[in-house]
Amino acid sequence: MTPVTGPGDRPPASRTAGPTALDSCTVDGVDVHAFEVPTDGPDGREQDGTLEWDSTTLVLVRVHAGGRTGLGYTYGDLSVASFAQSVLAPVVEGRPVSSPPALWERMGARMRNAGRPGVGAMALSAVDVALWDLKARLLGLPLVHLLPAHHDRVPVYGSGGFTNYPLDRLTDQLSGWVEQGIPRVKLKTSRDPEADADRLTAARRAVGDRPELFTDANGALGRKEALYWAHRFHDEWDVRWFEEPVTSADLEGLRMLRDRGPARLEITAGEYAFTAQDFANLTDGPAVDCLQADVTRCGGITGVLEVAGLSAARHLDLSAHCAPAVSAHAFCAVRRLRHLEYFHDHVRVERLLFDGTLSPDGGALRPDPGRPGLGLDVRWPDAEPYRTYGTRPATA
Repeated sequence: MTPVTGPGDRPPASRTAGPTALDSCTVDGVDVHAFEVPTDGPDGREQDGTLEWDSTTLVLVRVHAGGRTGLGYTYGDLSVASFAQSVLAPVVEGRPVSSPPALWERMGARMRNAGRPGVGAMALSAVDVALWDLKARLLGLPLVHLLPAHHDRVPVYGSGGFTNYPLDRLTDQLSGWVEQGIPRVKLKTSRDPEADADRLTAARRAVGDRPELFTDANGALGRKEALYWAHRFHDEWDVRWFEEPVTSADLEGLRMLRDRGPARLEITAGEYAFTAQDFANLTDGPAVDCLQADVTRCGGITGVLEVAGLSAARHLDLSAHCAPAVSAHAFCAVRRLRHLEYFHDHVRVERLLFDGTLSPDGGALRPDPGRPGLGLDVRWPDAEPYRTYGTRPATA
């Protein structure tokens, strides 16, 4: 069945690029934008175990070819936008759009002296996602149908529960996800460990006994302290997921917690892995029970496909970190898929800046088969007040 879309989403069927036309289609432009959206936390701030912030910045990359536009994005510092524009855009301009992984390889080579981990990897991720989105739009396909998909939906868990939320906001947020049919929820912990007992008690009471309860320390604890809390989390509140109990750079500490912690409490990390070697380090031993990857940090769609192969080879499930509008497509291609972090801040930002975002249905996100690519369109009038980089396109 030919996908049905709104005006401007795709050309008529007679003008949709076939495989032969796609081979001769080249990138004729790249533009980069950034938007900084204030948080809605108490006094305009949010906290986790190790960080406090007052805004979230989305860096948007658009790639043009054949009369179509693909978009990709990441969450990071404004410097990511500059890196994408100055280092990566010249690499893809004038190149064929038929093979995003080939352009991913070229961009990786160009980044050698500029620096790949961190800012570089996030910029690469945004451009790579845009290239995959562009190819899917040129073919008139939803992105999930262009990928080697194992699934047609991605289970989610509600994530937020910031450490500076008062108890009533914490419990309202977590119970609200459960009421939407999401059977697992996560709260931030370990900024003030002694306060966590009351927070976890309130959270468990609010969601009931059946939903799974997850915690995320964001690397705030030392090894012995993390082991102590691992046992308390499990024994007192039936917590099943302990994310970054120690910094993800402490591979030995993660392994110790995985080996010595409660058997039903999984130790997880990977959201700050930028390269294939970062993921290999986490799976060597292994250091985690479940691996995480962020499509907007690990090299985009192409990067996720590499990590998916590694997770399968190491017999580890892979969980998607945030960016739900992209992850809902990308992680359908992960054979050992666990779930996706349906993160409060990213849900808010994506709904503000894009049309075509997805809402959970039965505890999962399902890519829309009736919209090409990611199914997203920028809401330019709504985005402009938050712009910090680039200029609004003349035709938008």
